[in-house]
Amino acid sequence: MKIIPLYKNEKQLIKKAIAGHKDAQQRLYAKHAPKMLGVCRQYIKDIHFAEDVMVRGFLKMFLKLDTFKFQGSFEGWVRRIMIRESISYLRKQQFVVYDDEVYEQNQTQEVSQSMDLDTEHIQQLIDGLPQGYKMVFVLYTIEGYKHQEIAEMLDISESTSKSQLFKARKILQEKLQQQNIIGYGNR
Repeated sequence: MKIIPLYKNEKQLIKKAIAGHKDAQQRLYAKHAPKMLGVCRQYIKDIHFAEDVMVRGFLKMFLKLDTFKFQGSFEGWVRRIMIRESISYLRKQQFVVYDDEVYEQNQTQEVSQSMDLDTEHIQQLIDGLPQGYKMVFVLYTIEGYKHQEIAEMLDISESTSKSQLFKARKILQEKLQQQNIIGYGNR
């Protein structure tokens, strides 16, 4: 007996999901959920809230799936939905502040002193940034958006985006230098 895969390629899978096939929708979710949770987690510190945002993002994706034009990457299309959903969540929570005073208030929060710069540790350092700095840093450095695009997404000026990125990098460099000094005992 020959086994035939139900949905061999992603285009066929998407078409079946648009037509309402639950199995195809489940396969799309299973294929993209782990990576999309990572995208949401880059913006949202608490994993439980990041999961909630991811689920809302997938709901939005399935509701708008028929608008996907099969031009470009499907994963990229879903990723943009997740980014916008994360930003929307943060705006609703009123966590986004583009102000230097926030950094001074957040300096009291300590990040793990482990010198092992694994992904989790780097994410902790990024999570320690004020939310406005963090969003610009992630959008520019990790997602690859240009300052003009970031300014439009966040409804800020392009110069604000540039200064937020500069300040975020400076804070991260300071934290890394502090940990290097503390880690090696050099003062």
